[in-house]
Amino acid sequence: MPGPREEGLADVLAAARACTVCAAHLPLGPRPVVRMAASARLLIIGQAPGTKVHETGIPWNDASGRHLRQWLQMEDAVFYDERRVAIMPMGFCYPGVQPRGGDKPPRKECAPLWHQRLLLQLPDVRLVLLVGQYAQRHYLMDAPPTMTETVRGFERYLPRFFPLPHPSWRSTLWLRQHPWFASEVLPRLHEAVAAAMAEDGT
Repeated sequence: MPGPREEGLADVLAAARACTVCAAHLPLGPRPVVRMAASARLLIIGQAPGTKVHETGIPWNDASGRHLRQWLQMEDAVFYDERRVAIMPMGFCYPGVQPRGGDKPPRKECAPLWHQRLLLQLPDVRLVLLVGQYAQRHYLMDAPPTMTETVRGFERYLPRFFPLPHPSWRSTLWLRQHPWFASEVLPRLHEAVAAAMAEDGT
């Protein structure tokens, strides 16, 4: 088996999409959802696919995805252009539902197995959006104990990372309680994304 620096992106993606490591724990079976090209400049790391994404194989193809694209002020054509935007969740497959409702956390096997191998194939990424607490806890080792504090202190993680809340329906109350997100964070998000995706990198 080739080492991580010897294998190509197509090889890693094929292996990741064929992964069945967690099959016994997935109620709908494995269907890893990850997409990217080596030229991508923006990387979005979210949580795990929901049922609609599992059914279609299209990441963020649900209400949460619409909200995220609204936050980014990004059209579908750009968001789904893998040459520009890479999408890699913490858990590649739908994890199932918790007893009290809501999806289970991403499977813990995915990130250690695949993230570093895939990141090595993305040399042009300039900005990584960490959407939700699972991605933030994994990549921001010095993050505060709460997602709210992490998002409020987003400046400390730039220019590499930009933490965001998860744009699910559950965040509606959070957004009302924290109006600074729309007034302070989103304008800086737009600037950071524009700079990352600019052709000259400035």
